[in-house]
Amino acid sequence: MLGLALKSLRNRRFTAGLTVLSIALSVALLMGVERLRHESQRSFASTISGTDLIVGARSGPVHLLLSSVFRIGSPTNAISWDSYEAIAALSATAWAVPISLGDTHRGFPVAGTTAAYFEHYRYARERGLTLDEGRVFESAYEAVIGSEVARTLDYRSGRSMVLSHGAGNVSFQRHEEAPFRVTAVLRATGTPVDRTVFVSLEGFDAMHAGMRQGPADYDPLKGGRVRRPGAQHAEHDGRDEHKDVAQAITAILVGLKSRAAALQVQRFVNEYAAEPLTAILPGATLLELWSVTRVAERALLTIAAFVVAVGLIGMLTTLLTNLEERRREMAILRAVGAGPLDVMALVAGEAVFLTCAGALLGVALLYGFLLLGAPALQAHFGLFVEIAWPSGRELGVLGLVLALGCLVGLVPGYRIYRFTLADGMTVRL
Repeated sequence: MLGLALKSLRNRRFTAGLTVLSIALSVALLMGVERLRHESQRSFASTISGTDLIVGARSGPVHLLLSSVFRIGSPTNAISWDSYEAIAALSATAWAVPISLGDTHRGFPVAGTTAAYFEHYRYARERGLTLDEGRVFESAYEAVIGSEVARTLDYRSGRSMVLSHGAGNVSFQRHEEAPFRVTAVLRATGTPVDRTVFVSLEGFDAMHAGMRQGPADYDPLKGGRVRRPGAQHAEHDGRDEHKDVAQAITAILVGLKSRAAALQVQRFVNEYAAEPLTAILPGATLLELWSVTRVAERALLTIAAFVVAVGLIGMLTTLLTNLEERRREMAILRAVGAGPLDVMALVAGEAVFLTCAGALLGVALLYGFLLLGAPALQAHFGLFVEIAWPSGRELGVLGLVLALGCLVGLVPGYRIYRFTLADGMTVRL
């Protein structure tokens, strides 16, 4: 009966092909939504690890997390160098790494930071950053680039690059007076680090000051201050008026000696009197982000499920429509010895074959899209989608579609089961 079912479908290959294609597209959409949902959560959760607090100007926790870690959106304001020094000097603070954002290079975000960033930044359960080639920047006009930047732009150590002011692909001003030289390429991490250009804080500040010469000597590991290029040391009432010369710090990554002190330090920062600041716990903010996106996830899954239902209903409609035209065929099969259950198995088998073929084609379409679209997703949205075997949840979704396809096939099968031999032989053409 299986061979007979395949021959019957081959005779109706045009309508059968359209049915398989509709099921394939619906399955690809449903599994694609599930894969993107899972990968986005996994990618976001593994982006930063080992950082106890993120400090920024007063804003929403989710906005601060997206702008400082995922390079999505723009920071609301800058943080003074005094605030950074106060947070770094806390007895509970093990390390504090400042970050300056706001510039780009050919669409890739630029982050001004210190060499301590490459020492303390962790991702994917305490994995550290490593270099594929070169060394970390040591002077003002040197840069370290992520693997995606190097691959897309074909950059290597020693390459000169000009940064631009602006976010995303919008460049308001090119800093051609202050070119940077690439000194290192980071190994791929599957995080926004891969698509980031890192420069020193002093180089970031000097670039905006429009100077070709680097600023005063500065050793970030020894706690020195970033001095604004061209600013002269001046004293007023015994106070250095240029101690806040690092003028573009937008976030601080903070590691604590004990995680038990996280809430205490967070309260200190949120109540900081000198300027309005916000301190967030990365893990707790990620949970808040999931709660915000959960409604959209459910909506997408619901739409995808309805698309699958429409595909299966289309298959049912096609089988029922053809059933009326095949009553004489079924009667002839009955006349040559096929039983009612054999005829029912023939029609139901066609539905099972169509569903299985559509599901397999849908999986193939999904992986084809992932192979072609994964680089674009990572380049434009910072979302790393792993090309891996289907997860247990995805296999469950696929199994559910196959089960529903088999149930749908029982409807025309049951109808043909009820047709009698006499009814089939007397059909008027």
